[in-house]
Amino acid sequence: MTRRTGRGRPFGSGPRHRFLGRSRAWEAVVLVVAALIAAPILVVVGSLFTPAPEVWSHLATTVLPDYVRNSLALLVGVGLGTLVIGVGTAWLVTMTTFPGRRVVEWALLLPLAIPAYILAYAYTDVLQFAGPVQSALRETFGWGARDYWFPNVRSLPGAIAMLTLALYPYVYLLSRTAFLEQSASVLEAARSLGRNAWKSFFLVSLPLARPMIAAGTALALMETLADFGTVEYFGVVTFTTGIYRTWFGLGEPAAAAQLAALLMGFVLVLIVLERSLGRRPDAQPLTTRFKPLARYRLRGGRAVAATVATTAPIVLGFLVPAGVLLEMALRRTTRLDPNFPTYLGNTLTVAGITAAATLTVAVLLAYGRRLRPSRPVRVGTRVSAMGYAVPGSVIAVGVLMMFGWVDGRIDAWARATFGSGTGLLLSGTVVGLVFAYVVRFLAVAYGGIEASLAKITPNMDDASRSLGFRGLATLVRVHLPLLRGSLLTATLLVLVDVMKELPATLIVRPFDFDTLAIRVYRLASDERLVEAAPGALAIGLVGLVPVIVLSIGIARSRGATTER
Repeated sequence: MTRRTGRGRPFGSGPRHRFLGRSRAWEAVVLVVAALIAAPILVVVGSLFTPAPEVWSHLATTVLPDYVRNSLALLVGVGLGTLVIGVGTAWLVTMTTFPGRRVVEWALLLPLAIPAYILAYAYTDVLQFAGPVQSALRETFGWGARDYWFPNVRSLPGAIAMLTLALYPYVYLLSRTAFLEQSASVLEAARSLGRNAWKSFFLVSLPLARPMIAAGTALALMETLADFGTVEYFGVVTFTTGIYRTWFGLGEPAAAAQLAALLMGFVLVLIVLERSLGRRPDAQPLTTRFKPLARYRLRGGRAVAATVATTAPIVLGFLVPAGVLLEMALRRTTRLDPNFPTYLGNTLTVAGITAAATLTVAVLLAYGRRLRPSRPVRVGTRVSAMGYAVPGSVIAVGVLMMFGWVDGRIDAWARATFGSGTGLLLSGTVVGLVFAYVVRFLAVAYGGIEASLAKITPNMDDASRSLGFRGLATLVRVHLPLLRGSLLTATLLVLVDVMKELPATLIVRPFDFDTLAIRVYRLASDERLVEAAPGALAIGLVGLVPVIVLSIGIARSRGATTER
């Protein structure tokens, strides 16, 4: 017997029942979108179960050991470098006072604006035999070409140095956040027990900041594994260069996919290590401070050393390469590439389309999880947002294989039905390139949007439904206006990441479709560094936008500490 409400309507057929039905529809949408986004990564993983071609045996006995050895060396070198610079500078600007601290605390983020491969181009011009450094040494000391030894920047140590200078801000930003959140009471207790600044750092501050430090280091190492431009230009063979050469040089997509799957194994190990090292200690002090942290005032030689230590990464990671690029670009003002507007237009077009598509997908996933936080939805959103941890070359291989299979099925169906094939509809098109970007950078937009949605009270949804607005209308009229700040930040981050992305663009882009990153890479590969400078400088200037936003946030947090 059906129970009825006071108005004669069956219980469960009212607004609540309709809302549950709509939330299930959102669940279906989320799962379909998540499956589509995750498909390229799953295709690469599935390649491990395909029979290994003959070329794989050749790779395993010749170049594969070099791929593994160089990749591990990069991880160790960049990991140590970013830890020392990132954690050290973060502690100095947070816990001490020295001349120039208020400037360097935000300026330490500036190297984020310049990709590592552009650093490589700039330092090659500065440090090569005919560059200003070696020329000045020969002129000053009267040396000949064989009278002195000078390190070769185009080497494995050089690649480690470039990647360290470009990626240490990840560790710095998260480490500084962790130091700012630490309990003032615990640090004061350490000082009352006779622990000086140095001992307090190792015994208290560093262990408490371990989870954030591990997260920042993992981000830097994932970017290291994803790098293509730096290692390719310096002649260091890694998995990313091997994937490109195997696909386009040897014409073996299956072997390239298996190399990509092995590279994902490195990423998985990093994720596991980050999770294990990022576990908080059992006894964690309260992070809510009743008084601001007291800084140590550095004087004399210590103050000078702190100023030098925090200024050197800014000079080497931003000022020197930016100055070199500007000087080379000014040399090209009278002979600017006539196709430069085309490359800039291509870059801005795909970046704009990608930003719009990425934000749309991120909002759908985040809002669907808000309406229907079931286990399948949580798993789906988590899987679809893992693309940022996967190198661009891996995603590019997965996209090409997936779209190639789809194009083949459509072409076979058209031939069987109409007697005429369709050719390639998705592979080698702007659609494929944008899709690869969305898979790669979805997590950049999704994380911020999901966090902002979580701050909106569910009462807003209930009030909207009571006024007759359904799920989509509530999203458009209520949530999107409240998410304006997060949407703007996500747009900026995606735009900049797309403009800097090299490996995915190089592999997936349509024929004769060059972006600024591709053009700069091509010119630099031909040793035409002066011609590459305007494009490289443009990429760096655009990259300054999110850095400025982050710097403003850093500057606003100055009041979190006081001097001692």
